[in-house]
Amino acid sequence: MNRLRKKLHLSILGYLLVACFACIVQSCAESQAPKKLFEHVVIIGIDGLSSDGLHRAETPVMDYLIANGSVKYDMRAVLPSNSMANWGAMICGAHTEASGITSNSWEPDGQWMQPVTKNQAGLFPTIYDLIREQIPDSELGAIYHWGAFGRMVPEKVANYRLHCPTADEATEKAREYIVAKKPNFLFIHLDHVDGAGHRYGYKSDDYLKVVANCDSLIGRIVESVRAAGMAENTLIMVVSDHGGFNKGHGGESTCEVDVPIILYGSGIKRNYTVQQAVYVFDVGATAAFALNLKVPHAWTGRPVLAVFEGHSEPE
Repeated sequence: MNRLRKKLHLSILGYLLVACFACIVQSCAESQAPKKLFEHVVIIGIDGLSSDGLHRAETPVMDYLIANGSVKYDMRAVLPSNSMANWGAMICGAHTEASGITSNSWEPDGQWMQPVTKNQAGLFPTIYDLIREQIPDSELGAIYHWGAFGRMVPEKVANYRLHCPTADEATEKAREYIVAKKPNFLFIHLDHVDGAGHRYGYKSDDYLKVVANCDSLIGRIVESVRAAGMAENTLIMVVSDHGGFNKGHGGESTCEVDVPIILYGSGIKRNYTVQQAVYVFDVGATAAFALNLKVPHAWTGRPVLAVFEGHSEPE
């Protein structure tokens, strides 16, 4: 009887030791689990901003963000080099063949190429869907100058969707929203640079003047992030969807498909030029990485890890 009790005590002790060890392992795993690098991501999309335009125009704000952040002057757009395909690639973190967003005529309920995987709304999962599912209480916004941009933003997922008739109004509404709501994710789309390219030509002096004006609008948005007390934990990305050739775009020329991306925030390398290949669909993946989100297998984008301190260029 005593021997049986001893065995029983040893068995219970062994179980407790195993359970205790499992708890310690789980606690260590949780403490070592990766955390969000940023609480907020603000993406400022400048439609039609070419790398040539960025180099030639007077852009003190973007110059400051580059000097104190990271830049890639030749991020590669997807084909066709139109707006919907490329903004869609950014939001969806995937190429057009995956999302089905291939044309400026794309409609969420239209008879287009079906996405390779679907969210609850029957569309390809966007960065908005990922954040809402994994960080449910997030404040998600989209403010856009080009009305068609709103087709890609899930209406039932975003807290705030607003179409503005001018770039100035879009900027002011973005400033108000940032200060009032401190959004966890906000995509701001400004369209007047592309408008200038179509009207005057993407190499023209008038185009460069509008790029300079847009730079001042970016400055107002960045200042609102500081005014909201978000500067220390916000990743700001300035991105473009395509450049232009003469007064148009949609083709395969370098001036159409190679565009700039600027990344700025605490923990982003300063005065750093990215060497690795970067595609527009990497924008969504980079935002997901900054917010520590799991991405769907169907996403083709990869985060631009080289811009984050502690990470290096891929071999």
